[in-house]
Amino acid sequence: MTVTPAPSITLSNGVQMPQLGLGTWPMNDTETAAAVASAIGLGYRHIDTAEKYGNETGVGEGVRQSGASRSDLFITTKFCRQWHSADGVRQACEASLKRLGMDYIDLFLMHWPNPEQDQYVETVGAMSRLIDAGLVRAIGVSNFKTTHLQRLFDADLVPHVNQIQLDPYHLRADIVAVHRAKGIATGAWSPLGRGSAMLSDPAITAAAEHHDRTPAQVVLRWQTQSGYVPIPKSSNPSRQTQNLDSFDFTLSEAEMTAMNALDRPDPGMLDSDVFGH
Repeated sequence: MTVTPAPSITLSNGVQMPQLGLGTWPMNDTETAAAVASAIGLGYRHIDTAEKYGNETGVGEGVRQSGASRSDLFITTKFCRQWHSADGVRQACEASLKRLGMDYIDLFLMHWPNPEQDQYVETVGAMSRLIDAGLVRAIGVSNFKTTHLQRLFDADLVPHVNQIQLDPYHLRADIVAVHRAKGIATGAWSPLGRGSAMLSDPAITAAAEHHDRTPAQVVLRWQTQSGYVPIPKSSNPSRQTQNLDSFDFTLSEAEMTAMNALDRPDPGMLDSDVFGH
């Protein structure tokens, strides 16, 4: 079964980004190649990986196995802390391209700010040179708080994307408000929760029953109706199909409101002031 590819959003530099992608963590290269080839065959056009995941080679292999044209795909990858410098980010990009076996990256992200290094502003500033060099099409950050973003703004830097942990239990309203004010696209990792009971929440299961959909499809539709770009991970073709097939119904205002009321504190959530790689 092939599902209609996800619609796209337009980033602030005009690049079109499919509004749902395939996450690949924590799959190894072999698992990733199979999952990517399967997903592309089903209709996915956006694949998300990272240097830290150790599976960029698998993503490239999966793309080649799929037979899809590179120009029809949107590939996101991320670089680690050791490359945080004006020169280092170019080296990180070239290393990712070699592992992917590709000539360009659609979206290149700084994986974590690592503020104790105090090099993220300089590094983001240098990332635009990768666009000028034709190595990437869009640039962004991941796991940036409002304080990290403000330091970029103070240097007249506005990333195209900030990919953050975001789901109905983690609304991240302060960060999302800044994104909307600055025209930054909001990417969502772990969009279906991280081992929580979220998919069993009555607000979600009620909407799933009403629309004859799975709870996961309802949460993904909440993500996309909110304007976010979720990146659910799955190596199972049936689950991949369900995740992508989440655009042809609309949650009501009441259902959206009910899900927007689910935000709650999470002491265990990774803190990007102290965690990073």
